Amino acid sequence: MLRLEVATEDLLRSRFALSPAFELNTVLRALNRGDGRLPAAWAARLRPGFERLRRETELDAVLALQTPKAGADFVAVPPRGPAQSWADDLAAIRATAPEQARAEITRQRARQPVRDPRVRAVLDAPDVVERIAAALDRAWHELVAPDWPRLRALCERDVVHRVGVIGERGWAAAIGELHDGVRWHDGGIELAPIDGGTVHLRGEGLLLIPSIFTWPGLAAYFEDPWPRTLVYPARGTAVLHETPAPPAADALAALLGRSRARLLAALDAPASTTQLARQLAFAPGAVGDHLAVLRGAGLVARARSGRSVLYRRTALGDALAASAPLPGERDQRP
Repeated sequence: MLRLEVATEDLLRSRFALSPAFELNTVLRALNRGDGRLPAAWAARLRPGFERLRRETELDAVLALQTPKAGADFVAVPPRGPAQSWADDLAAIRATAPEQARAEITRQRARQPVRDPRVRAVLDAPDVVERIAAALDRAWHELVAPDWPRLRALCERDVVHRVGVIGERGWAAAIGELHDGVRWHDGGIELAPIDGGTVHLRGEGLLLIPSIFTWPGLAAYFEDPWPRTLVYPARGTAVLHETPAPPAADALAALLGRSRARLLAALDAPASTTQLARQLAFAPGAVGDHLAVLRGAGLVARARSGRSVLYRRTALGDALAASAPLPGERDQRP
């Protein structure tokens, strides 16, 4: 168990923030190790893109800087507040001083030796920071960005809830609700899932970061350049990991309409409007109208790939479809 000693001044300076970079790095570690932090359907959807990025970018060098309990700080910079964006994180990563990056890379290589010559060449390169940043940027846009608006909203709602609890019942209640293994006790915060002794917040307060992908555990940072930080699962995250019973085809059609339900079922792989129209024998204009409705409901996301715009299910869309395609009869009247 780890205990955080908290003074009155610490409570006055404690605050919330969001960290896109932390979420991205957690996704990359989960896909690399298959550790179950991602919902199964989500991991299956992201894995082909992840493997392609490993071939096409310097992503393996990013992974070499990650271990289960530690990582290079410059690939996941401390966030400044709830408005933190990936653009903010990327700018901070690119601004890393070369000597800082070299020191962190050396420390990580001592913990986890790098045997791949291609990866060693990247980590030894003078422009290693820019090459790492470019790989992270592509990974963000291809693996996380399409789902991020909805995931960010989940984290923002969590912050609003916690602030409300603080206002109504105080910090002790808010801390006690963060996680089953966290409690306020005798003037301090006890973290049962984390090993350690006692850490003093030094009057600097605690940075609290709700996270989608840290579930079901916790993460904590207590070494520079991070402030004293606790990363905890955002409220509602566990729902993403549940395996719902496959809905009956007729029930899904009744909920969405048969044409939209068929489109959602067809998006088990990314596809363009034209591809979907051909596959389902729908008019392209009708496909576009239905996709706009599904996108507005957060069930599908879109991203540009070359000259095409590809649509795919979000995590919520995956859960709703639940691998239960509709019967194969053609609906000629979308």
